Amino acid sequence: MSEIQLTLENIDPRVFFGEKSTNLNIIRQFFPDVSISSRGTNIKIKGNKQDSLMVKDVFEKMINAINSIGELSVQMVEDILEGENPTEFKLQAQNGSAIVYGRGGRPIKAKTQTQKKLVTASEENDIVFVTGPAGTGKTYVAVALAVRALKNKLVKKIVLTRPAIEAGENLGFLPGDLKDKIDPFLRPLYDALDDMFPADKLKYFEENRIIEIAPLAYMRGRTLDSAFIILDEAQNASALQIKMFLTRLGPNAKCIITGDLSQVDLPSNQRSGLMQATQILSPVRGIGFVNFTVGDVVRHRLVKEIINAYDKELLRKEKWKEAQKAKRDEEKVERKD
Repeated sequence: MSEIQLTLENIDPRVFFGEKSTNLNIIRQFFPDVSISSRGTNIKIKGNKQDSLMVKDVFEKMINAINSIGELSVQMVEDILEGENPTEFKLQAQNGSAIVYGRGGRPIKAKTQTQKKLVTASEENDIVFVTGPAGTGKTYVAVALAVRALKNKLVKKIVLTRPAIEAGENLGFLPGDLKDKIDPFLRPLYDALDDMFPADKLKYFEENRIIEIAPLAYMRGRTLDSAFIILDEAQNASALQIKMFLTRLGPNAKCIITGDLSQVDLPSNQRSGLMQATQILSPVRGIGFVNFTVGDVVRHRLVKEIINAYDKELLRKEKWKEAQKAKRDEEKVERKD
């Protein structure tokens, strides 16, 4: 048994431990065999030597983060526990230029290492496939990159599209014309744009077709020149739709395809075109691939835990099915004997 004591010097305990000791509780959950107690600015760590030293290292990195950038978020604590160096990345983000400046001059920057990879991949490739769970900022960063390209006059228009697939709800009964019925599918794209343009500017761009938001089916037969095109929720596009979409690209076009393969709303007998496309096109030069994970979630901290819980349940069901199949196979062999 090892005991280590630390004292917080010139560090606000409220910042270090987090609201209602959130940061401390996260570390306790990560190291369940280590006893961590605190009184004021003093911390006591008790456990086996290796685990105690690992906890000490985590605390020192947390102190370094506060001293370097003056803050310590739950996300940063989780990044430290996962072996990343959020302090270094945060400093790079603060010192680096924003992707684009949104409403009121607010800088929109990459928040995670993977978001930064997406920015780099888009700069180096004309087509980028982006996969990963909800809440990782895939769509938001993609829209920011498109807005930057438009503002820098690298493209003449932005085209944002999604498959109009109902996720368990039937919207056909809704009142209004076709646009009114389709808008709910496209609302997340409008929300991202609302952060980046004043309302009157966005309305002007839409009325003059400089920014176009439309269902994927409307892309058929078109050639998109000098445009930045984003296909969002691509996990709900069929293989033929993905191929149709990719062959719309004209000269000087850039494209980002985003999707979450864990949330496919297609019929059970229909395979996601996004999954097939990432396999078929992986050898093609000029096409980039970026994969977000649960660790990249930037929404409410519970989103990450929710995704993990569902993943564990899916794994449990798969193991149960495998066990049942093995049992049936054994019974068949016994009957033959």
